[in-house]
Amino acid sequence: MSIVVAILQALLLMLLAPLTSGIGRWLRAKIHTRKGPSIFQDYYDIIKLFKRDDVRTESSTFVSRYMPVLYVGVCFVLAMGMPMATRACPIPVLGDIILIIYLLALPRFFFGLAGVDRSGNYASIGGIRELIVGILVEPSMMLALFATAMILGTTNVGTMGEMIGSLQVASPVGVTVAGVAFAVACYIELGKLPYDVAEAEQELQEGPLSEYSGPSLGMIKVAMTMKQILVVSWFLAIFLPFGSAVEMTVPAMALGLVVYLVKMAVVFLVILVVENLVARVRFKFMGKQTWAVVGIAVLAFVFCALGI
Repeated sequence: MSIVVAILQALLLMLLAPLTSGIGRWLRAKIHTRKGPSIFQDYYDIIKLFKRDDVRTESSTFVSRYMPVLYVGVCFVLAMGMPMATRACPIPVLGDIILIIYLLALPRFFFGLAGVDRSGNYASIGGIRELIVGILVEPSMMLALFATAMILGTTNVGTMGEMIGSLQVASPVGVTVAGVAFAVACYIELGKLPYDVAEAEQELQEGPLSEYSGPSLGMIKVAMTMKQILVVSWFLAIFLPFGSAVEMTVPAMALGLVVYLVKMAVVFLVILVVENLVARVRFKFMGKQTWAVVGIAVLAFVFCALGI
């Protein structure tokens, strides 16, 4: 049953990812008092991209060719192990926080490297910025998660969610502070304003994506939306697991799916509002803000040591 759930939720995530980004574009247009595109516009764009040729520069190597497939593949694997409608991981071996961190770092590394590999000016700058953002944000994510793991005594996402959901927490203040740090780190990881420094359209013309076209660009767009959903699901599974199915029965999972969709809708609505109220942070100041997140995560370790 768990294998079936894992495969189904990964397939559904891949199929519904363009709809999520399409709804986001439509809501953004409404906030700006514009008519905006259809919520299905991303499907139209991806279908159109898959009908076109995949153009590459002569200097590009296997990194650029295989990066889109790697990106989609990693997101699909993560979707199989991430608790969504259920509280437990469908595939426990894929639910370890250390494994998830490394799997998320893999497409980011090749995404940035592919921008440099294409030899275009905008793509190269965007690729370098993508790698720097990863260096800045990943330590804060790891610190927040390790603080939570020390308090709960486990590194499995499902087990962590079960303990927090049942209020079996030795240091509730420490978990709360770690949750705040992880939430901010996840927002930076999503690449939304004010932190979309690598894909800044006005400055870099979508950065690492500027040299991609055809099916490769279509796969990257799907994978990027999948990653955003997975990052939010990661936060919900650990720190807001309330309402998720405890047992893998059809009624419990149906209710858990409804609760999961409601939580996702609320989180993405908050993200959309924040994104439309702020301006892009200057690249040289981004490190100072990520260090603030590191400070909050370190504070969680202090509360963990004090047991409060």
